[in-house]
Amino acid sequence: MGRERLVTALLELDGVRAGFGSTTVLHGVDLALEAGEVAGVFGLNGAGKSVTMKVIAGIVPARGGRVSFAGRDVTTMEPEDRVALGMGHVPQGRQVFPGLTVEQNLRLGGHRLRKRNPARYDELLTTMFERFPILAERRRQLAGSMSGGQQAALAVARALVSDPKLLLVDEPSAGLAPSVVAEVGRILREANDLGVTILLVEQNVTFGLGLVERAFVMQRGRVVYGGDVAELDQERVAGLLGVGRMLSSGVKATVAKRRTRNPKAKT
Repeated sequence: MGRERLVTALLELDGVRAGFGSTTVLHGVDLALEAGEVAGVFGLNGAGKSVTMKVIAGIVPARGGRVSFAGRDVTTMEPEDRVALGMGHVPQGRQVFPGLTVEQNLRLGGHRLRKRNPARYDELLTTMFERFPILAERRRQLAGSMSGGQQAALAVARALVSDPKLLLVDEPSAGLAPSVVAEVGRILREANDLGVTILLVEQNVTFGLGLVERAFVMQRGRVVYGGDVAELDQERVAGLLGVGRMLSSGVKATVAKRRTRNPKAKT
């Protein structure tokens, strides 16, 4: 799947199975993520993308296989313990606390770090306000009165004040106007510039492939194809994702654009 399997990945899923009740959704998911990169999981509805993210976060228990993070087996670890280990989560729909101010939302995101290392929390809070000036300007504004793009910035910043090594982002462009989606991409690149590794699930394939460095394509609860975006087979990606002619041309153009930035990529 593109580059060789990583010897020491920041995140690794090995044969992960999961589901709900009598239904199995994940049938053996394998993927590995290197520290510092931005990767994405893509697939049709029902492929198992969001369930994979929830298993990584510890929200849905794995029925089999292994989840390793930062050199530790976290397969049975509680979500809050994964956060303490360095895992942040931006859920689908952003889910900010609408009745709380921007700063109160950020305080909740960093509550464990605040207790463990107040100086580091203060440093990160200052960094968030510097990186996202709109949050500094509106630190006392209720989150529920902010625009979708502003809430997206707050959701990412709230996860970052927990001092994560890895940020899980579920459908970052969902429900946002097209004009705001590019801003969301900028926000996530800002997070990566801070040294945070990012794994996202995204239905907007053109946006997602333009943002990530590596892609995993899922079908029926398994990763069936993947690799560096610049090296992907454009036709195969479009076929696996079942995109129509118009979207297919957009996907191919995005992959081709990434390829021109990486002349060593395979053709």
